[in-house]
Amino acid sequence: MSSIQRTRLAGLQNAWGAGIRQSWSGPWWRRSASLLLLLFGFFIGSNLPVYILDAVELRTYTAFYALIACELMVLGRRRLPWLDNLRLGFVYAVVLEAFKVGS
Repeated sequence: MSSIQRTRLAGLQNAWGAGIRQSWSGPWWRRSASLLLLLFGFFIGSNLPVYILDAVELRTYTAFYALIACELMVLGRRRLPWLDNLRLGFVYAVVLEAFKVGS
């Protein structure tokens, strides 16, 4: 018998825990590839806007190109499921850069 009562919050925690366990289960190379893709997405997301800003010199276009890159990753995730980890790292880096800039 579990010490946690059957509430909606407990059900939500169990569902999230099962999702995390499922995404990190499997062989070691799959877990390390997931982590490397997250880090690579973060690297791209933190460096790509700087280079686009230098090339185009307009912040509006930089945000637009970042949005296009993110949407292309969403479209391609049915064929390539590993793009989700890349996209998560990319979006996290772009949001972190926005907080740094203060916008």
